[in-house]
Amino acid sequence: MQLEDFDYLLPPELIAQKPSDRRDAARLMTLERQSGTIGETVFSSIAGLFREGDLLVLNDTRVIPARLFGFKESGGRAEVFLVRRVPRSGEVWQCLIRTSKPPRTGSNILLAEGVTACVEERDEGDTWTVSFSPAEGFEEWLERVGSMPLPPYIRRGVEDQDRERYQTVFARVKGAVAAPTAGLHMTSELLRTIRSRGVEVAPLTLHVGLGTFMPVRVEDLRNHRMHRENFSIPEKTAAAINGRRKRGGRVVALGTTTCRALEQAAADDGFVRTGEGEADIFICPGYRFKVADALITNFHLPKSTLLMLVSAFAGKDPLFRAYEEAVRRGFRFFSYGDAMFIK
Repeated sequence: MQLEDFDYLLPPELIAQKPSDRRDAARLMTLERQSGTIGETVFSSIAGLFREGDLLVLNDTRVIPARLFGFKESGGRAEVFLVRRVPRSGEVWQCLIRTSKPPRTGSNILLAEGVTACVEERDEGDTWTVSFSPAEGFEEWLERVGSMPLPPYIRRGVEDQDRERYQTVFARVKGAVAAPTAGLHMTSELLRTIRSRGVEVAPLTLHVGLGTFMPVRVEDLRNHRMHRENFSIPEKTAAAINGRRKRGGRVVALGTTTCRALEQAAADDGFVRTGEGEADIFICPGYRFKVADALITNFHLPKSTLLMLVSAFAGKDPLFRAYEEAVRRGFRFFSYGDAMFIK
């Protein structure tokens, strides 16, 4: 398939700039994969779409305030965007760097409270390896001075509410640089209601990074390579999924990042391995899903790998008809937008 196959027209006014007043107040489109039937409800009613014996799997990654602002030694402005921690001593990260000119190896960027970012080397692709000093107390410093990494299509500055609303209520493990956005609609009360219907809820962790949000830059999708994202499947979660496989219940993935982690960790027979790993699986139409039976997701950007994954799950033609209907009905798109339940 070609990149252009995943383009669609979206009026700019449908790109959500702020979250809904309440997390669960978003609209919810339903899509039946086999029939293509489209329905509509509100997210606060989503518990009614679950069946007794279902398993809901969610991504408990926590977004870090990954955007940092500072100055080059020459005085020019610089932005450093944390992407992924490098597994070595100190505070070393792969970062995106935005300056008027590409930074030089060995140059420093001066950040708040006397912290220095040293540009060590250019990585393969878009990132640079950057070491931060002093490293002591870095996590606490980052929470104080870092800015929440709202995506660029949100055309406003970061507000106080984003510290809470660009984070799921079940966020636990720090490391994501973008939110698992389908989970933003879920509330603690909704999770209790879902459990009361005989649904088990199990977490996994996938730290959302470049693999999820960087644009595709090749026309022939066979040539696209995903950036790696760290993930972890707890033993209890794997056991719950594999037990559901044996009993025949549905596995419902809350979000595309949850779905990617499940598919990365699954063997050909659909049984999921426990443990940690790196997700680099690229899912597009033609892929045969091994784990997920239903998917809760937001409406995604044109030409994005997330749209390709959902197209693979729902079928490209039914999904694009649903997107056309969503535009016609004035649904809100992207991170702070409305949601879909695909079954």
